Amino acid sequence: MRMAELSAESGVPVATVKYYLREGLLFPGERTSPNQARYSAAHVQRLRLVKALTEVGGLPLASVGAVLAAIDGDATPHETMGVVQQELAGPPPKVSGEAAEWAAGLLHELALRHGWKWHGMEDYTVGNLVAALATAKELGHEKLAERLDEYFALAMRVAELDVEVVTGLTSFDKIIEAGLVATVLGDRIFTGLRHLAQEFVSREVLNRAP
Repeated sequence: MRMAELSAESGVPVATVKYYLREGLLFPGERTSPNQARYSAAHVQRLRLVKALTEVGGLPLASVGAVLAAIDGDATPHETMGVVQQELAGPPPKVSGEAAEWAAGLLHELALRHGWKWHGMEDYTVGNLVAALATAKELGHEKLAERLDEYFALAMRVAELDVEVVTGLTSFDKIIEAGLVATVLGDRIFTGLRHLAQEFVSREVLNRAP
């Protein structure tokens, strides 16, 4: 298909398609003349993936580029998911030393209890967890940390469901894409379901006067 057909099929404007080509987010088509190229269903799928990651997943283009570079490179599915996690988390905010040490200690102990590999503060996901727990403590709500083991158990179950999404897939590309979708869009789905569940569970409790 030509550029105009690619745009119509993917729902991405021609100008945006050209920008993605320049930035390397979309791989080149098959050149048919100096100013023309032919595109395939793989190009449509890549554009839809970029659109999903940016518009629904909320990732900036720079992060999408890093993820796609891992997909197109020699990284394993596990390594690619590591890139996805880092890009989703983003650099953690700065928190006070005492509260951060307290939070990091809690997470380290959690890791030891459950046999979870401790990545340390250089990992963006860990850094953001530390920042969230430290901020809760600074606000006087460190009681939230008392539920860490229960939250961890629920998170493990969600992660198992995410991995089941790719079970049985034989194509490397399909495994990568399914894992990516389960991680990025899965976050949106689970957050939405959690909010709906909170509304349902809290209806009676929070409507009563203290």
